[in-house]
Formats: sequence, C-alpha cells, structure tokens
Amino acid sequence: MAKSCKGLATELVKCLSESDCVKVENRPYRECAKEKSPHISSECVGLRETYFNCKRGQVDMRARIRGNKGY
Repeated sequence: MAKSCKGLATELVKCLSESDCVKVENRPYRECAKEKSPHISSECVGLRETYFNCKRGQVDMRARIRGNKGY
C-alpha cells in the first residue's frame, strides 16, 4: 500500500518540473506544489489533488481495509 501513490508522485514532480514556477523562478518543488493556478497549470493542480486524496486514503482506516482506489 505504501507504493500505491508512487506513480502519482512521479507524475506530479514531472508536471511541476515543466512549470514556470520551477523553470523560470527557480523555486523548490515543495513550494511550487502549494501554489495556486497562475504559477502552475491546471493539470498539475489536478494531479496534486489526486495525490493528496491517495495519501489520505492510506491513513483512513476504512480505505486501508479495502485498499486505495485505482486513481
């Protein structure tokens, strides 16, 4: 279960690395992930939300019994 969100994490990092926040402004990934839509694309925002829900599903006991949904 610990690896179920790994693919989403790599996609999010790849998306953030292509954003202006990282390329132009040379800010760290963690800081750019917290930004709103003008600095990062809507695709990255969607990936961030999906990754958050995946990580939250790992902590939720009901989801831990059933397993994470295949996002």
